[in-house]
Order: sequence, then structure tokens, then C-alpha cells
Amino acid sequence: MPEGNHSEVTEFILTGFPGLHPEYQGLASAVLFLVYLLTVTGNCTVLFLFAVDRSLHKPVYYIILNLSVCDLLFSTTALPKIISKYWFQSGSISFTACFVQMYFVHYLGTVNSYILFLMALDRYLAICHPLRYPNVLKNSTVLILSIFAWVVAKAPPLMLVIRAYPLPYCASNIINHCYCDHIGITVLACTDRAPYGFPAFVLAMIMLLGPLAFIIFSYCSILIAVFKIANLQSRMKSLSTCSTQLLIIALYYLPRCFVYLASNVGIKFSADVRIVIIMLYSLFPPMINPLIYCLRAKDMRESLWKQFNRRTFPQKAQVSAISN
Repeated sequence: MPEGNHSEVTEFILTGFPGLHPEYQGLASAVLFLVYLLTVTGNCTVLFLFAVDRSLHKPVYYIILNLSVCDLLFSTTALPKIISKYWFQSGSISFTACFVQMYFVHYLGTVNSYILFLMALDRYLAICHPLRYPNVLKNSTVLILSIFAWVVAKAPPLMLVIRAYPLPYCASNIINHCYCDHIGITVLACTDRAPYGFPAFVLAMIMLLGPLAFIIFSYCSILIAVFKIANLQSRMKSLSTCSTQLLIIALYYLPRCFVYLASNVGIKFSADVRIVIIMLYSLFPPMINPLIYCLRAKDMRESLWKQFNRRTFPQKAQVSAISN
């Protein structure tokens, strides 16, 4: 069938988890809503601490601020629709809205990858070039690099949408996923997917593996620099300063790399297992990242404790004054 804007599909249906028994759909929606609630609460807490505590206005926390904004937007893009499917039995999404969601899913995923690149750059400069760090990575530098990441990340997802939107969708409108993504949509097109699927795969690999290559290089350099330190206490302190970011990066990249490698070496997953894995690596890091910041990052932990004490002890003082 020739291509053109003559699709017979006016809406798509998100299956969510195809094998989920109806009696567990309420539980699934409750779990997804809890994940979304914790994600919003945690990342908004990070934004609040950054807004009220000027001691956090450092390059590393500007990077964390960008990551929190990205995580918050991604979860807001991906979760509400699938929650409404199980909560209100509303799994349909309009043709245009599906492509809008697809754009933001891939756009925010690309931004996330770039922000993790900045996190690795921050630790690389701080540990391998500590004397040059204050002059190279200033707040203004991080601001410019962050804006660059958000702007440059727009182009690849936009290309995917521009190429996929005009395809003829005239058969099934059922997307076996919890949200609209490029693969889930384009497999439904009544045309050969190869001219669209392969370039999209190459583009995704560049966006994923490009930053990952530098991240691997930076942490290898960090390990080499750390093990050259003679003092054991100084060595452990240097490792501790990058452990938080390394954990965040591992949560983002390791599951993705596993899925990509498994698919290329012939390991097959059922639709439900594949969707569960994708949802875990898409939604678990945005939920857990703020907890990692507040537990592992000293300045963030102290800021949170300071804000907690400021709001708790005045209330106790008021109660004590009234009772006296």
C-alpha cells in the first residue's frame, strides 16, 4: 500500500500488561498510582530543597535538579494514561495524542541520557582534575550544558515522529505496551517497517551508547586515579563521592543494555515479561533517584534534615508554650 496520510485508524488501544487477569487490574492501577505518587513527591522534594537552600546551588546539584525535572516529566508523560486504563477502563488514546506521547517519551529519555553524561563529567573533573574543577565546571557552565542537552535532544525524537506519523495505519490499532513508543506504533503500519525501524534503532543506539561510552571512560579514569591514592581513607572518600551518581547511572543503563543485548543474542521474552522489564527500567529510577540523593548526598541529606527540624520544632515549641 502506498504511503500517505490516509490512515483508517483514529485511535489506539493500550493493552498495558496483556496477560494480567481482570481481578488484579485494580491492584495494578494502585501500584502504578503509588509509584507515580512517590515519584512526584520525591522529585518535588528535591526541587523544593534546591529552591529554599542556597547551599545546594553547586554544579553537581544543578545537574541533579535537571535529572529530577526530567524524571518528573517522564513519569507524568507515561503513567497517568495507563493508570486510567486500569482504574477507569479507559485504554484508548487518540491518534495524534499517541504520537505526542511517543515524542515526549523518547525526548525525555534522550535528555535523561545526556544529563547522566553531565553527572559523569562532573565526577570525572572533580576526581581526575580537582584543581581545574572550580574553573572548568562553574554553575554557568552547567547551565549552558543543561540547556544544550534539553535543546539538542529535541531533534532525534522529532525525526522519529515526522517519519512515523504519515505511515498508513489501516489494520490493528492495539499497542502491546503501557505507553506509545516508536516500535509499538510503527509495527502496526501497513507497510514495510524496515526503512523506518532500522534508522530508528541506529539513532536510539547513538543516543544511548554515545553518552554511555563517555560514562564508562570517565569511571575507568576515576578508578585509576583513585587507586593511585596512597592513603586508604582518602581513597574511600573519593569513591564515596561518586558512588551516588554511579548507582543512578547503573539503574538507568544496565536494564536497558540487558534488554538490547538479550534481543540481539536470541533471548526471547513473553510480552508480559518484556513490558514489566521496560516499565521497571523506565519508572523505577525516577522513583528511587530522590531517595538516593537524600540518603547518599551529604549536602542534600543535611538540607532535608534542616528543613524537617525547622518545621517540626517550632510546632513543638508552640504546643509547649500553650500548655505552660
